[in-house]
Amino acid sequence: MTEADRVPAGINPNVPSVARMYDYYLGGRDNFAADREAAERMMELGRRMGNDARAIAQANRGFLGRAVRMIAEAGVRQFIDIGAGLPTQDNVHQVARRHGPGSRVVYADNDPVVLTHARALLARDTDVIALEGDLKDTDAILDDPRVAEHLDLSRPFAVLLVAVLHFVPDNAEAAQIMARIRQRLRPGGYLVLSHLYAGDATADETETGQQVYRGTTSGGLASRGYAEIASYFEGLDLLGPGVVPVADWTPDASPDGSYDLVKSGILAGVGRVRG
Repeated sequence: MTEADRVPAGINPNVPSVARMYDYYLGGRDNFAADREAAERMMELGRRMGNDARAIAQANRGFLGRAVRMIAEAGVRQFIDIGAGLPTQDNVHQVARRHGPGSRVVYADNDPVVLTHARALLARDTDVIALEGDLKDTDAILDDPRVAEHLDLSRPFAVLLVAVLHFVPDNAEAAQIMARIRQRLRPGGYLVLSHLYAGDATADETETGQQVYRGTTSGGLASRGYAEIASYFEGLDLLGPGVVPVADWTPDASPDGSYDLVKSGILAGVGRVRG
């Protein structure tokens, strides 16, 4: 089967997808030539900046697993992963059930390729559903009747936004999205977030990265500063070491630790609603 034969109906393989680029960073095979070309441009930019894009992607994936494990071990059994991306090893539902038997998961994404793969993988799994949804309209996801049938949103649940909010370039819109998610969380619920961090990137380096992502399905990219990323947890209790580079986040880390916040990369944090 050629690569052209693998293109689902309605998909333009010549437009890079952020989900398929991420799959390529992680060493996956569910990507097309345009995705690989765009990803390689970002990897080259990372090398010039002293970063390893693939290592950062792997660290981001590791953060997701550690966060889900912590939440499941704390007794929460409901997870909503928005911007879930293509299935890979140790998906949210696998980690959650390993550490919290009976966990139920909703995957939401606006990429048709992601949904096709997820639904094929989960066809016989009654504890997991995958539905079309956009981070820019989180109420539509949370109010979807299929979510109401699958989860009990009157009880604590976790919302996962892992390496997805930075694809909302407008700062005011991103802040509104996060405020609405915090409002919808129940006492004892969790917010898991990782986000591209500007660090010491120059204006030219930032613009180069933005140019790459303007040509993708996301239409844009925003790398934000520490204060802005930390503000997305307003009113929540930050767990572990707080908002730190993804490789450094672990439930057992001290909040008094010293972290390198100069180099750009991805910052991560987990917040809990009091109660």
